[in-house]
Amino acid sequence: MRIGELSRRTGVPIPTIKYYMREGLVPQGERTGPNQARYGEEHVRRLRLAKALVEVGGLPVASARQALALIFSSGISEFDVLGKAQYALTPPRERAGDAAGDAAGDAAGDEAAAQVDDLIARRGWQVKPGNPARRTLADALATLRRLGQDDYLDLLETYAEAAEHLADTEVRAISRRGDLHAMAEAIVIWTALGDPVIASLRRLAQEARAARLLGGTAEETA
Repeated sequence: MRIGELSRRTGVPIPTIKYYMREGLVPQGERTGPNQARYGEEHVRRLRLAKALVEVGGLPVASARQALALIFSSGISEFDVLGKAQYALTPPRERAGDAAGDAAGDAAGDEAAAQVDDLIARRGWQVKPGNPARRTLADALATLRRLGQDDYLDLLETYAEAAEHLADTEVRAISRRGDLHAMAEAIVIWTALGDPVIASLRRLAQEARAARLLGGTAEETA
C-alpha cells in the first residue's frame, strides 16, 4: 500500500507518519522509486501502536520508541509483551522525599513500600520487583499515612480484591484477540483510558451511594 492508504487505514495524518518514521517509531517503507515507498500490515500495526503510546498514553517520543523496540523484539512472549506495554505507561518515579533528603519522608516511604510488598505476597500476585506501579502505590500510601488517613488504608484489601477482579476480566478479554501486537495495542489503550473510566465510575457511584446513605438527592448535590 502507499502512504495515503496507510494514513486512511490508521487515521494518522501523512505528516505525522513521516515524523514517526524519522524518529524511529515506525520503520521506513520499501522503496519503489525516488519518492515512493510501499507499506505492509506490519506498518499498520506498528503505526497504530505508536499512535496509542504517544497520543493516548501521552508518552514522550523517546519513551514510545523504546517501548516499541521492546514490544516488537523477536522471541518475546505474550506475558512479556503485555508487561512491557503496560510498564511503558507507568514510567519509574523518584520516591517522594528522596530529593529533599527528608528522613521522616524516607521512613514513611520505606514503611509504605514494605506494606505494598506484603500485600503482593499475601495475595499471591506474581509481580516483578521493577514494576513501577509498586512505587506509585507506595508513594500514595505514604502520603495518606502522613495526612492521618489511616482509616483509608484499612480499605486497601478491599481495593486489591476489586482490582484483581478487574484485572482478571481485562486480561481474559485481551488474550482472546490472539494477535500479539493487537494485544499490546489493547493493553496500552485500555490502561491509558481505563484509568479515567474507572475513576469516573467511582465518583458517580460515590455520589449515588452518599445520597442513599446520607439522605441527599442528586438535585441537592449538583
